Amino acid sequence: MQTPRSDAIVVFGVTGDLVHKEIFPAIYGLFRDENISVPVIGVARSDWTIAQLTARALDAVESRGIPVDEKVFARLAQNLHYVQGDYGAPETYEKMCDALQGTGAPLFYMAIPPSVFPVVTNALASSGCSINSRVLVEKPFGRDFNSAIELNDTLRAHYPEAAIFRIDHFLGKEPVQNITYTRFANPLLEPIWNREHVRSIQITMAEDFGVKERGGFYEEAGAIRDVIQNHLLQLLAVVTMDPPGGGVPDAYRDEKARVLMAIQPLDPKHVVRGQYLGYRSAPGVASDSTVETYAAIKLTIDNWRWAGVPIYIRSGKELAVTCTEVFIELRRPPRETFGERVPESSGHVRIRISPDVVIALGLRVKVPGDRMLGRDAELTVTSSPADARPTYQRLLFDAMNGTQELFAREDGVEASWRIVEPILGDVVPIEWYEPGSWGPTSAQRLIGKDGPWIDPVLGPLPVSDVCITPAPAGAPPATAGPPSQGAQPEEG
Repeated sequence: MQTPRSDAIVVFGVTGDLVHKEIFPAIYGLFRDENISVPVIGVARSDWTIAQLTARALDAVESRGIPVDEKVFARLAQNLHYVQGDYGAPETYEKMCDALQGTGAPLFYMAIPPSVFPVVTNALASSGCSINSRVLVEKPFGRDFNSAIELNDTLRAHYPEAAIFRIDHFLGKEPVQNITYTRFANPLLEPIWNREHVRSIQITMAEDFGVKERGGFYEEAGAIRDVIQNHLLQLLAVVTMDPPGGGVPDAYRDEKARVLMAIQPLDPKHVVRGQYLGYRSAPGVASDSTVETYAAIKLTIDNWRWAGVPIYIRSGKELAVTCTEVFIELRRPPRETFGERVPESSGHVRIRISPDVVIALGLRVKVPGDRMLGRDAELTVTSSPADARPTYQRLLFDAMNGTQELFAREDGVEASWRIVEPILGDVVPIEWYEPGSWGPTSAQRLIGKDGPWIDPVLGPLPVSDVCITPAPAGAPPATAGPPSQGAQPEEG
């Protein structure tokens, strides 16, 4: 039986950066847009007062540039409570239960390190106030395959799968949901979305900034654990999954899990790990650190739809731009009718996730004149600013309502860890790269004849929603990469 909407939100780790950056603005958005009025109970070790927590919440909203409605924020402030204590201490949970008096279906949000999940989960089960509750767990969900299984076992000992929400904020992004809709709603795309017509797939998540003050966290994670095992493999699953069956509960997550299980574990020979020069000088970073700030991988999907199609994923900090996009390269015709030397990437589908949203089709158009010569161009199908509704607001509201479609499931999480397990640690040596570049030179050797990498290029937005965008002026037709539109980058 479906439990009712959560009538309280308990945030463990409420004094942390994630809560300030994402969760407080999301909760404020729910109070404003969904008109909810539920107790919001923060739990942390810090010796704070409720006044400090309220000021922190206000600063979080204002720091995001969100206009503050005084009446809405006053309603949120009236519902704020703070519980200070150790996560393993029974008295902490006694105070939390007192604050939950009058509620019957709380949502427990674990914005804490994965190592603390079991401590909090077991303590909640012993507290007596977790009946009819849901638990929302932040990534990374474990550090490897075995620890992910252990965490799942811990959670499943106290919660049914229907009450567990593993948050990967990429899945809540409007552009990611748009991929699924665009693929399956358009007869133009689905018939060619397979090995017969797709030559290769590239996914790039680039950031033009370093680890900043998060060096300590990055030393524990690295690029593979931080974004590839979760964000980018989940994004790949959305791009390559089969259509979900209509009317079947959890069909969307069934198909994502199925395609993740078909991906072969990574071969270290198909991995490049890099570290930008200057990373070791960041606060919290070891002077001899071998943690990767960049990773590029080649993988394959062992199913009929994608057999033989090489897939390349790369992510890194201190790269040339901040941008996340998917580039699906289509196969060229068996012969070039007009005898031209045409780039393999000439025919493509490009899907940008951030900093703006773009879906574009690459094609050849004739150059004016007597000769039958062409140039690369893009048909911009849609272009819009980034998602106006905060991703965490959407996901938090879904979790409160028990809607799991946009959350990772146990089998999908374990399948993702199985994929990256062979390359965790220092199995692949670190290579240096210059800040502002596109990473180690070995990444070009990795992609080899399937390349080159298609480097995202940011520029002005197009003037219309549907237009033909020419290749950059002066670019030779045989070597020009696809033009691209964008907005000013923002931290992702």
